[in-house]
Amino acid sequence: MNGPELLQKHADHLKSRMGGCFLGDRVISRGYNLHTELNTMDWMEYYAFTITGRRFTPQQLRIMNALWLYTSYPDARIWNLRIAALAGSTRSTGNLGMSASLAVSEAAIYGRGIDIRAIDFLQRTLKEMENGAELADCIQKELKRSRGIAGFGRPLSSADERIAPTMALAREAGFDQGPHVKLAFAVENHLQAGRWRFRINAGGLFAALGADLGLTAQEYYLFMFPAFLGGTPPCYIESAERPEGTLFPLSCHHIRYEGPPKRTWQPLSEL
Repeated sequence: MNGPELLQKHADHLKSRMGGCFLGDRVISRGYNLHTELNTMDWMEYYAFTITGRRFTPQQLRIMNALWLYTSYPDARIWNLRIAALAGSTRSTGNLGMSASLAVSEAAIYGRGIDIRAIDFLQRTLKEMENGAELADCIQKELKRSRGIAGFGRPLSSADERIAPTMALAREAGFDQGPHVKLAFAVENHLQAGRWRFRINAGGLFAALGADLGLTAQEYYLFMFPAFLGGTPPCYIESAERPEGTLFPLSCHHIRYEGPPKRTWQPLSEL
């Protein structure tokens, strides 16, 4: 069914299994009353619940919280956080600046785009190995298909400062030996032993932890959406406190100009 018939089927009403608001009475979220049955949840726990419909243990929530916390850098030099800072420098609103910063975080290479590819690779590879495939063959196939492996390698610095604290927390919470975490480090060892020299980055480790928490690729992607958010307010605030338009100014000698040379314009009467 498509066309007018499909539209007519959905006209004048909204069917939802997620919930609804009954003004003056109650709000239902995934079958539970928000104000009386879910009211003891903290915000991150509730956010994860709305995505998955699942309740998570305190130890699981510690890991999930770290995935957000450890990526909330208050540094306006970072590509996406710079937008929040620019909003402050141009006297735009904080809401617009932080929203724009999160919007560009959808980037395929450094942002949320890598999340889906990283968790998909780990989940797919683990299943293939459980069916008898060799890790080396899985890696070679992925490299041939994508010329890289999502979650491994990093520009500017080969090391990732988030790995050590994340693994320390994972060991404390009992998540350091999950099948996807072990696979992620096995992939790193293989890449380090070969000519690629790629090391695991936070995207790879976070995806492995997400997979071991039982998240699907879409659930993990949606959960990680606010991961950069904590870094945006400081960048906006500090830039807004400085004189307007003074964030990262460029003097003319920083610009390599390759256009027409400087010319002297003469009045028509002198031509």
